[in-house]
Amino acid sequence: MPDDRNPPEQRRQQAEGVREKQEDNRQEAEQGRGVAEGERALAEAHRKDAEEFRRLAEQAREVRDHYREAVESLREERERLRQIGETARSAGEEARAAAEAARHAAMEAVGATAETLQATLENMKIVEEMRRTLRDIRDVNKLGPN
Repeated sequence: MPDDRNPPEQRRQQAEGVREKQEDNRQEAEQGRGVAEGERALAEAHRKDAEEFRRLAEQAREVRDHYREAVESLREERERLRQIGETARSAGEEARAAAEAARHAAMEAVGATAETLQATLENMKIVEEMRRTLRDIRDVNKLGPN
């Protein structure tokens, strides 16, 4: 309701002030909506960044797990190769011992063969001596009765 006590100019100025205040309020509300929209966009960007970080962290975990599995496989392979090497070393040691025993056996066989050859030579000498003796006896017998 218009206040008749105020002159029209003053009422016009009051109305103008109210309109300016409403315009200021509208602009502030618009700015508030803009700020809220900016904050929502910023919050969405932060959410996307956080999601990207979680995705990268998961990828890093997968890579780390894959690396851990690869390292474990290498460790197992190294252990397997160590065991194979130990088996080969043991087999080589056994082969060396067998070769040494075979060398000793061969040396003993050579020694036995040498002894056998020596005994055969001595026997052959005895046989040859017996032949000479028999020839001499035969020659003596041939000369004697005639």
